[in-house]
Amino acid sequence: MLLNIPEQLTATPRRIISLVPSQTELLHALGLEQETVAITKFCIHPYDWLDKKLKIGGTKALHLDKIASLQPDLIIANKEENVKEQVEWLSERFPVWLTDVNDINGALNMIRDLGSLTGKEKEAGAIIMEIENRFEKWRVAEKEMPRMKAAYLIWKDPYMTVGGDTFIHSMLDLAGFDNVFGWQDRYPEISLDDIRDSGCKILLLSSEPYPFAEKHVSQLSELLEGVRVITVDGEIFSWYGSKMIQATDYFRKLRLELESGT
Repeated sequence: MLLNIPEQLTATPRRIISLVPSQTELLHALGLEQETVAITKFCIHPYDWLDKKLKIGGTKALHLDKIASLQPDLIIANKEENVKEQVEWLSERFPVWLTDVNDINGALNMIRDLGSLTGKEKEAGAIIMEIENRFEKWRVAEKEMPRMKAAYLIWKDPYMTVGGDTFIHSMLDLAGFDNVFGWQDRYPEISLDDIRDSGCKILLLSSEPYPFAEKHVSQLSELLEGVRVITVDGEIFSWYGSKMIQATDYFRKLRLELESGT
């Protein structure tokens, strides 16, 4: 991903609004607490920002007039997280940096680019180095583990999974899972029969955006004979940014749990 600097941005931003939870967490990791003036109600990390920062609605239901009143000099949005029409409205009035992250390399480039945009190149470089070092060590260890055929559900009624052109798919691959629906694009709807026919051995139920819980594990375990069903932390698999630092520790615990059968 190439750095796409908004035309209106002429100086290092001092009033930033984030419309993307994972990138809000990254702004904090970059040391941009003073510069970040507003976030969405779904920006739950860091936790103390929920009280400190102004809220400008949800990721797909933004309070545009409130955003305009804050006169931001940089708005961070995402093609997948935010509504096109709302982003276009904002882009006509303020500098908007629109990201589109579909894999791990894209996420690392995004971190680097945000560091460049905000004058935090050193901090961004340190985050990237930490992620790359952890990922490289994990890849060496993961080679000694058996790959697992898996499906990953993000939604219910209808069931939706992830295709091969998503960030989640790349994180599944890193964790040692072969995505049985990786041949599909984006976020296809699937049925229980599709899961049965796929050869899936592990069904991962994400904690977000749909809040899958233990009751869903019980329900699906009864309906999918021979498939191990568990809940997983959706932030680890879908939040691109500084959250990636936590990924390999989580993957290690998850794989041990699955391989031990506990």
